[in-house]
Amino acid sequence: MALIIVVVFGVVVGLVMPSSGHVERSLVIGKDMRPVYDVLNNFRRFPDYAVLRSYDPRTQFKWSGKAYGPGAEVSWESSDSDAKAGHGKLTIASAEPRFDKIDTTARNAQIVWNLDNDWRGKDKHFTFDLERQGSRGQLTKVTWSYDVAYGFNLIDRYSNLYIHGNPDAFIQFSLNNLQNVLATVPNVDYGKLIPYIRQTKPTPVLFVSTQIARKDGLAALDDAIATAVKQIQDAAKKLGVNVTGPRIVFTTNYGDQNYSFDVALPIDADHLTVAGQDHALTAPQPPKLEEAAPAAASSSGDAAQSAGVEPGSQDRFGRLVVDGNVRAMLAFGGPALEAPWNGSAAGVPPTRDMLKAYAQTHGYKYDEVTYRSYDIETAQGDNVNTFSRYEVYLPLLGDVPEQTPEQEAGLPQPTLEPASSSSAPAPAASAAPAAGQGG
Repeated sequence: MALIIVVVFGVVVGLVMPSSGHVERSLVIGKDMRPVYDVLNNFRRFPDYAVLRSYDPRTQFKWSGKAYGPGAEVSWESSDSDAKAGHGKLTIASAEPRFDKIDTTARNAQIVWNLDNDWRGKDKHFTFDLERQGSRGQLTKVTWSYDVAYGFNLIDRYSNLYIHGNPDAFIQFSLNNLQNVLATVPNVDYGKLIPYIRQTKPTPVLFVSTQIARKDGLAALDDAIATAVKQIQDAAKKLGVNVTGPRIVFTTNYGDQNYSFDVALPIDADHLTVAGQDHALTAPQPPKLEEAAPAAASSSGDAAQSAGVEPGSQDRFGRLVVDGNVRAMLAFGGPALEAPWNGSAAGVPPTRDMLKAYAQTHGYKYDEVTYRSYDIETAQGDNVNTFSRYEVYLPLLGDVPEQTPEQEAGLPQPTLEPASSSSAPAPAASAAPAAGQGG
């Protein structure tokens, strides 16, 4: 009889308990809404902020479906049967408004993830409500909520008593980690950028390492580039090779005081005869730290001599030393994130920073030590009414989608158009399309 009473009592209590569960946590993040939205609208950064690897560092993740937006999927599996990470799958169900509508006028956005794991209940999903805050609208309040339906399953209804356990802890710890991940993203506005992923081809180039003091401005940059180009052209003539395209600038270090960079010209030979021997050009390699060779020589120095290497040898990046300041390598090769810029060379560094921020929020990996960002001047302005046209590239590593969301949505990159003498250059996001010089 006592057992019957307990069972009846348990059934009655279960029937009056809620048929659904809800828990949420909020945090204000010091970033504009767009980068927050982008990180949450794909799963490439999910392992970086999800608490799962805190539960089990060996948790394995697998991505499927689309790379970005509704339809993107991630699944995980813990190797520890006792770990909280367990196994499960997330799918982006919706994202409103679309990414290209997240501008300074957008006050709110919402992203929904469907959840399939061993937590009790049905129709389990996470919802992210984003709200623009701050006097200048540069803060984002993120409300991360979890909802579940229990129906008439009494055991599932009782599990609602523990919703402030694992689901709540998952949200709280992951939300804090999300803030840390976003703190590493460059604080630049890339909202109007229209980047494409380009598949670049290995290209033989001759190049010269140089640098300028940033305080000397664009005139010093033009002079340094002109000097390097002349050295490269002289070397190409001696080698008996032809220059096949416009100049390329690889950024080595864009510091507060100095700007170090390599000026390159593409050539029509991937084998060069230097010091009486034939050398096949190769792509740069990770630097050999035991060598003391500088990454870039001074603007008036001799790169080969300062590095302590002779013509026909290789520098610490595996690049062929030709003579004097001139070296050779196979540039490009592989996917790169590209965005155009119309204007003076002063607009190239901001565009480069936007590409880095965009890459980080979309989970694209890059390594600027070995595979440096670069720009190609594909059209040169000849007066104050004509902008130069630059294609700015950020080489990507690892698993890279075939297209950016902008490409997939068919958003065209702006074309190069002359501006009146009274017009200021367009924002760095309003750039010219790449002509594929890098790939």
